Amino acid sequence: MSYPYLSDVIKAWTGYELPLPLATFGMFVALAALVAGALFRAELKRLYAAGRIGPARVRGADVPPQDVVSDFMVVVMVAGVFGARLFHILEHTDQFAADPMGMIFTRSGLSIFGGLILGTLAGMVCVRRWRLPVRPLLDAAAPAMMLGYAIGRIGCQVSGDGDWGIAANMALKPDWLPAWFWAQTYDNNIYGELIALPGVYPTPMYETAMAALCFMLLWALRKHAFGIGWLFSVYLMLAGVERLLIEQIRVNPVFDVAGLHATQAEMIAVTLILLGTIGTVMLSLRPPARAMSKG
Repeated sequence: MSYPYLSDVIKAWTGYELPLPLATFGMFVALAALVAGALFRAELKRLYAAGRIGPARVRGADVPPQDVVSDFMVVVMVAGVFGARLFHILEHTDQFAADPMGMIFTRSGLSIFGGLILGTLAGMVCVRRWRLPVRPLLDAAAPAMMLGYAIGRIGCQVSGDGDWGIAANMALKPDWLPAWFWAQTYDNNIYGELIALPGVYPTPMYETAMAALCFMLLWALRKHAFGIGWLFSVYLMLAGVERLLIEQIRVNPVFDVAGLHATQAEMIAVTLILLGTIGTVMLSLRPPARAMSKG
């Protein structure tokens, strides 16, 4: 069962119908932003206190870097939503040609990688404007980004936004695993699609679980002794591997690029894995960077 709006949740729990058209997906995205922002702020505060990052230059004055997190998150969120919509349209150009306005303003269908790419680029503009070092900021943001992703995927699961998997093969389900963890029909989903029994793989649940594990690993490694940027490189690797794995049981348009058949997400995931691997190896071989490095 899906609950696209807060009113659906209240009705399911209490039986009362209340006019609360608040999208649950948006609520979880907001929660993800708040949690990620708090975590990012705490990590910046730790690095600033340790002398590993200097102050931000805002309107001609020096301020602790954690004080600009609120403005940073607003810029990243706006750019991220735009990027997520843009990449979704690029991935489904046939649907966009048939109904441009519907594709632009629909509450379903967002490309996470599109949001990540444009959100990161917008964030880097802010970082440069505030004269902050890029790589330490990326390291500080890596665990927060992964945890925010995990929370955001809960919104996909609750609202039934269409980011589910292919038809589930019940013959492969282990006997000890609950049926709801293997297949769901997402009744009342915001996408308005009817899914035949036994259902599809609830991939948002799997992504939340994998992203949560990745977050715990990044959080445990955040005090590493490698070069600045190493933790963000690990994040890129983990994010790419997680998405590449989940794409094997998801339905997405397949593109033919230079004879290779892959989805947009698979191509981006492989790129992230390669970049992350290169960065991890290179920065593991370097001595620890000095304090206040401009990255």
